[in-house]
Amino acid sequence: MVVYLLRRAAFLAVSLVVAMVVIFVLLRLLPGDPANALLSVDATPEQIAAARAQVGSDQPLVQQFATWAAQLLRLDLGESYISSRSVGDEVAARLAITLPLTLLAFGLALVVSLIVGITAAVKADRWYGILLSGFAQLGVAVPVFWVGVILVWIFALQLGLLPSGGFPRHDWEDPADALRSLTLPVITIAIVMSASLSRYVRAATLDVLGSDYLRTARAGGASRAEALLRHGVRNGAVPVVAVLGIELSTTLLGAVVVESVFTLPGLGSMLLTGIEQHDFANIQGVLVVSTLFVLLVGFAADVAQRLIDPRLRTSVSGNR
Repeated sequence: MVVYLLRRAAFLAVSLVVAMVVIFVLLRLLPGDPANALLSVDATPEQIAAARAQVGSDQPLVQQFATWAAQLLRLDLGESYISSRSVGDEVAARLAITLPLTLLAFGLALVVSLIVGITAAVKADRWYGILLSGFAQLGVAVPVFWVGVILVWIFALQLGLLPSGGFPRHDWEDPADALRSLTLPVITIAIVMSASLSRYVRAATLDVLGSDYLRTARAGGASRAEALLRHGVRNGAVPVVAVLGIELSTTLLGAVVVESVFTLPGLGSMLLTGIEQHDFANIQGVLVVSTLFVLLVGFAADVAQRLIDPRLRTSVSGNR
């Protein structure tokens, strides 16, 4: 297991380096020069040259990448071309909104999907089991922004119970006010995510219910619930954990849509603003942090699978 962890960590590091190269190259393929963010339409050649020297776009691409990579090794994401503010500080401030939004929505969706998925599998022959499965299928087809708009119309505009968007100016100084602002966005993401997750939970539960080891446990006198808890949870959790990692990563990356609907100043809005202003430093910072988050979640999900299922650890040892 230790050898596997070392190999997986090395693979994560290589993946991050490759992602940095891809991010850098793709941004440089976009039309226009990064220095355009500092220039007006009628800029003189002297002003253009000065702006290019300021952002470093007058240097060869290899040297630009080396400079950026050296900054990242020092945990320095650079400075915004527009505001001259530290990109790291800006990302940290935006993550204080996006990360709680992602984790709260993920936690709520996990609880709902476990209840719905297991109930739909165990009671597959009952009307409410069929109804839950139908709702899950419908939820997957519904766009997240449409769910957000409907919730705003009901709970903000019609009932006036929750704010329609925005975030407190003082951020988390008043946690209750901040959580109130995140309530509708969290529910929006959780509805769509739980619909997707509950299908996987249902499928995994059905596989467990049809397994030989569960029938053997039932023949030994165990009830269905007892057999599921003792023998089925671990086996059913392995495929679900892999999906959880994907869903958590997708939630963070897809937060840009929800943040736009609810006008939240999170990481997604920072990325959109950076693209509009051609601020390469901000764009690179957001993409690097998002990529690192996705890689770390994938790493954690992979390790969790091997901790849950001893057969995977055995296969690793055998391959070695």
